[in-house]
Amino acid sequence: MANPIDGGEFECLSGFGNHFSSEALAGALPAAQNSPLVCPYGLYAEQISGTSFTSPRNRNLFSWFYRIKPSVTHEPFKPRVPGNGRILSEFNNSSSSANPNQLRWKPMDAPDSPMDFIDGLSTMCGSGSSFMRHGYAIHMYNANKSMDNCAFCNADGDFLIVPQQGRLLITTECGRLKVSPGEIAIIPHGFRFSVNLPDGPSRGYVAEIFGTHFQLPDLGPIGANGLASPRDFLVPSAWFEDKSYPGYTIVQKFGGELFDAVQDFSPFNVVAWHGNYVPYKYDLSKFCPYNTVLFDHSDPSINTVLTAPTDKPGVALLDFVIFPPRWLVAEHTFRPPYYHRNCMSEFMGLIHGGYEAKADGFLPGGASLHNCMTPHGPDTKSYEATIARGNDGGPCKITDTMAFMFESSLIPRISQWALESPFLDQDYYQCWIGLKSHFTVTETSPENTNLRNGQ
Repeated sequence: MANPIDGGEFECLSGFGNHFSSEALAGALPAAQNSPLVCPYGLYAEQISGTSFTSPRNRNLFSWFYRIKPSVTHEPFKPRVPGNGRILSEFNNSSSSANPNQLRWKPMDAPDSPMDFIDGLSTMCGSGSSFMRHGYAIHMYNANKSMDNCAFCNADGDFLIVPQQGRLLITTECGRLKVSPGEIAIIPHGFRFSVNLPDGPSRGYVAEIFGTHFQLPDLGPIGANGLASPRDFLVPSAWFEDKSYPGYTIVQKFGGELFDAVQDFSPFNVVAWHGNYVPYKYDLSKFCPYNTVLFDHSDPSINTVLTAPTDKPGVALLDFVIFPPRWLVAEHTFRPPYYHRNCMSEFMGLIHGGYEAKADGFLPGGASLHNCMTPHGPDTKSYEATIARGNDGGPCKITDTMAFMFESSLIPRISQWALESPFLDQDYYQCWIGLKSHFTVTETSPENTNLRNGQ
């Protein structure tokens, strides 16, 4: 059993992909077997499987819980009333739209009425189907109240949560995590969890993947070290509550729809657990970025934190990439991101600070989408400022920033809510309209001589 470490008020376990063990009461974990006839303390043994039983051993994800009452002890699920019609998990002509334009959204204002994490979710875009177990959805959340007497369970996929404003206190069946802006949390498919807001209103971003799970990217010629270190991922230690909660509600997201089931106890009654299928968090400031040290601009994939792969090598269902503080030292090089058309689709967010390729308009809490083969790149002001500095810029450090990108090989369709949102920036395209031609040909240049001679 790993020794707990400080996870910001709560003790956590350290590592990525490990088989962990944790118990809130000494001796609560059964010895030598998973499901004894009688568990210690009279607990129930319950397994949660994140992959099929027969998945290859190195990709087989499961955990065993030892809990006061099993999770099956609830009344039947019924459609939640009112629901949340802004949540999608099926992306087709009836639910969403194809749109090749560059899109950008301004930060959302705090809700006018009480709204928790569940009701504050709004799908921006996505592709595929949770029923077909392939695809993803990208959501924004905007909440001003804690979840009260209820827990959320996503039966569609894994959540990657990126808070931008306000800390989140996330209680899970494995224990508790406090997640601050600048950190991320992953809640695996099927886990029950609750979100409290210790700082009041909170907003942020959520990537959801169907049918697969996040993993660390291969490092290739980088070697054994760099990017996100496995030791910096934190998993909660066992914590439980044994209380009566009349009318406690389990809110299950299933096929993008919400269903309620009532029970009379807390789902966070797991006294001990072991396994490798667990929620976890990561502090983005601990990421070790890589960059070019002589010339040209590295591709953004060099700073991938987590990836959800497809069956095709090197092609991701969804990558989570960050643009953290770092040194820029390339010589004779246009240092901001280059102009680009990409077979992948790129959804960007900004946690704090600014972004080097957008001098104006891209604000913390906002977002942008550059879809498959849609041109994008630095805005006019960023381009002209970079050119004006010439080759005399010298090494410089980008500070006070944390931008990120969800990048996917699947083309996203845009939700109706996102296209009709009052926060959609209708003038985004204007940031490139001012780009002018700098093309010049001198009279004495060989190129000009060839043009005059018709060559």
